[in-house]
Amino acid sequence: MKKNETNLFAQAKNCQLCADILPNPPRPIVQLGEKTRILIIGQAPGLKAHDSSLAWNDASGERLRSWLSINKDTFYNPKQIAILPMSFCYPGKGKQGDLPPIKACAPLWHSRLIKLMSIKHIILVGKYAQDYYLQDNVTLTERLQQWQVYLPNYLLLPHPSPRNNIWLKKNPWFERDALPFIRQKIQHALQDL
Repeated sequence: MKKNETNLFAQAKNCQLCADILPNPPRPIVQLGEKTRILIIGQAPGLKAHDSSLAWNDASGERLRSWLSINKDTFYNPKQIAILPMSFCYPGKGKQGDLPPIKACAPLWHSRLIKLMSIKHIILVGKYAQDYYLQDNVTLTERLQQWQVYLPNYLLLPHPSPRNNIWLKKNPWFERDALPFIRQKIQHALQDL
């Protein structure tokens, strides 16, 4: 890895930009690798991820790994999977779950970090990541129903939170039609490493 890549990766992992507005001391949770082919962009680490310093370390992460048909060893290997949330740190608790991602991280870090990696597939998980990257003014459901439109640049997933079980029951086409395609793309990219 080149020195400037090492420095930028380290800077992102040690970012303190939002220290004065976070409920806890900053603990950026990103996973970066120069040669990684798959990038997962989600919303923000939850409290369990914050406490363990491990991204997607909860029921949502279990479902996400199941959806992608990858094990924990692969998922947490920065040579295979990069993880770049919209907000690098846990934003705090709100009335109906975690607060939205802090808006400072993505504009400051994403494009610079993505340029340093060998990304083949970007997986946008949930509304916050999709709204930021796609800017198409449609609902999450409409966007996911038209998932093919966003290929080859992006693979789209709803947030895998157990809170979305009702959405998944109302939209069985997602797991039946979109998910097998996404899983196949991810498996091919992992085999290319």
